[in-house]
Amino acid sequence: MAMKIHNWNLSPKAAVQWQREWAPKVETRARIKKVNFLAGVDVAFTRDMQHAIAAVLVFSFPKLEEVERVYATAPLRFPYIPGLLSFREGPVICKAFKKLKRQPQLLMFDGQGIAHPRRLGIASHLGLILDLPSIGCAKSRLCGSSANPGFKRGDWVLLQHAGETIGAVLRTRDGVRPIYVSVGHRLNLPMALHWALACHDGTRIPKPTREADRWVSQLKRELP
Repeated sequence: MAMKIHNWNLSPKAAVQWQREWAPKVETRARIKKVNFLAGVDVAFTRDMQHAIAAVLVFSFPKLEEVERVYATAPLRFPYIPGLLSFREGPVICKAFKKLKRQPQLLMFDGQGIAHPRRLGIASHLGLILDLPSIGCAKSRLCGSSANPGFKRGDWVLLQHAGETIGAVLRTRDGVRPIYVSVGHRLNLPMALHWALACHDGTRIPKPTREADRWVSQLKRELP
């Protein structure tokens, strides 16, 4: 898989500047064709907080049957700073993607896309690096404000920040807490919402990121 990997060895100040320079490169128009395979991505940390673990699960579409799973571990080099988590998690995600035998056409991240103070959350950052369409499907809000969506599956409202629309608050199941969907790269918001619902199988979190979260949590318990 071709990757546009940059230097990860940056100071927090340099990382912020990198985000500001690269955020305009994110494409928020649809450049996605037929999706046969899509991947869910999530990251956890070992109990001693010395290493990161990335899980990537590939599913067929539309059946959402798992066809491949890989993981990787890497030492943690970047501190925990809200808004800069992609610099902490990005290196191990790239390492995991190098192990894939089957390339997905769409990526779903348990995190933010452009719903980020500098419009470059992990789904956008890694979408740029991996050069693939991507979506952020986060369990919680990083920035922005919104009204409350309706209580039915598929109800959504815009998420806005500093006068811009940065995503949507989406109800994926009747009466459950919503999730926060945002464009990562090479998609528009209606398509991001479409895919978040298309990958939903009855629980709150879309299947690809839910299963990635479950597996990486298991790996965290099992790895030294």
